Amino acid sequence: MIQALLEELRPWQWTKNLLLYAGLLFSQQLGHPDLLLRATAGFVAFSLLSGAVYLINDLADVEADRRHPTKRLRPIASGRLPVAAARIELVPLLGITLAISMWLGRGFAIVAWSYFALNLAYSFGLKKQVLIDVFVVAIGFVMRAIAGVELLQPVSPGTELSPWLLVCTFFGALFLGLAKRRREVVNAGGEAQQQREVLEHYSPALVEGLLLVSAATSLMGYALYTIWPATVAKFHTEALLYTVPFVAYGIFRYLYLVRVSESTEDPANVLLTDRPLAACVLLYLVAVLIILYRF
Repeated sequence: MIQALLEELRPWQWTKNLLLYAGLLFSQQLGHPDLLLRATAGFVAFSLLSGAVYLINDLADVEADRRHPTKRLRPIASGRLPVAAARIELVPLLGITLAISMWLGRGFAIVAWSYFALNLAYSFGLKKQVLIDVFVVAIGFVMRAIAGVELLQPVSPGTELSPWLLVCTFFGALFLGLAKRRREVVNAGGEAQQQREVLEHYSPALVEGLLLVSAATSLMGYALYTIWPATVAKFHTEALLYTVPFVAYGIFRYLYLVRVSESTEDPANVLLTDRPLAACVLLYLVAVLIILYRF
């Protein structure tokens, strides 16, 4: 049962919560052990919250999941994790998260539990609303970015929340969400409504157009951020501009995978399994570290 519970928490999806380190990275405070500890605690808190959301969502969707070709294999849908056990496990998950969030400060706690409330609203209604469903997912990523700054401020009050971080995060996450919907629509075929109710409102042509708009906006937003006067003044260099090709390649590579692979229903899985995309992310991070920290 322990293995089934761990699988239900989907630790491979926790890579999304690495976004909580963005505030630490771009505030040039990565070398401060106390701040690194706080960012790691925030990562753990959001990972546990995410796990709790997955549990609640799968408990609510157990019947629909049993009709899905792959979701029927999930622990709750397959019966490997009893419903009663899944409900009981919510208590320690939420309890530990509450303790961590209180330690990290009021600002972080407000964002973390607002994220949890938003995901509950998604699980019990918003996921059935066309376009709103992907906007909620994108806002969830924005809240991660905000939380990554909020957890630093009690110890480092001078840390500021960049509006560019929010813009790039929102459109980048919207791009990933729309890519997921496009693949779901294509894979489901005529059974879209049975697998996810909102899919009946999406057509490949609609999602394709929205996908290209969000991809272009993500790339342009990041490019503008690198040369914005405030950015140049903050980092005392224009060298971030040289990281734009990594971002462009990452977006184009993902667009390519959306069309040729059936695995892109899960963005986290693509990042972990596609070597060129993973290498691009790694090289981007190395480049940012060299530019911001003058290694």
